[in-house]
Amino acid sequence: MTRRIALTLAVAFACLAVPASAAPSAAVTAALADANRPDADKARDAARKPAELLALANVKPGAKVGDFIMGGGYLTRILAGAVGPTGKVYAYQPAEFIAFRAAYGEEQKAASAPYKNVVPLNQSLTAVGFPEPLDAIITVQNYHDMHLKAFPAGAADAINKKLFDALKPGGTFLVVDHSAADGSGFRDSDTLHRADKAAVRAEIEKAGFRFEREADLYRAPADDRTVNVFRPEIRGKTDQFTLVFRKPS
Repeated sequence: MTRRIALTLAVAFACLAVPASAAPSAAVTAALADANRPDADKARDAARKPAELLALANVKPGAKVGDFIMGGGYLTRILAGAVGPTGKVYAYQPAEFIAFRAAYGEEQKAASAPYKNVVPLNQSLTAVGFPEPLDAIITVQNYHDMHLKAFPAGAADAINKKLFDALKPGGTFLVVDHSAADGSGFRDSDTLHRADKAAVRAEIEKAGFRFEREADLYRAPADDRTVNVFRPEIRGKTDQFTLVFRKPS
């Protein structure tokens, strides 16, 4: 009888620890179906799990959100619909990235233009700032870029402090990036475009953020973390970590 009770409790606790994913909100469902989203973006939804990602960041209608290092604007377009007309999305593309690849600037314009609630920003990476306090900041597959050799030593610490200051008390900072080998720190940022999860967490906590949880949205155990993420054989199949931080209230 004791063993049976123990087994029952173990199963119950397991269910509590791994709750079922909630259905996407009506706002997120509408955002994913938005006609302004390119078909190529929609084809990526199954792998990128945007509804789950926005739920982790607690993005809701009316929220003020920063899409930090926005890339091609995949997330910007979804956020625009998810926060709705009373919300705001600040689509930040670093000036250094646009100088390196002019298409980043054009992609920022294309992703921002259809939406009245999207504000494009393109200051220098080390001078990042937002016009108003934010409810959430999300950065996907780009945290390692703060450790590129093109930026001065200590740039990541300074940027994290600016992001911390940009958030409202209780605001969310959500980070997704390609996993590097455990213990490698930021050694592979330039060469493989990866970062060590433990090093990322320690650096962000140093800025004052409180670690809240890790989610396994993009785990890929078959990736041995030694290959450049842009190589054809691994692109789109990398092991990625998802970390959620909170600015203390």
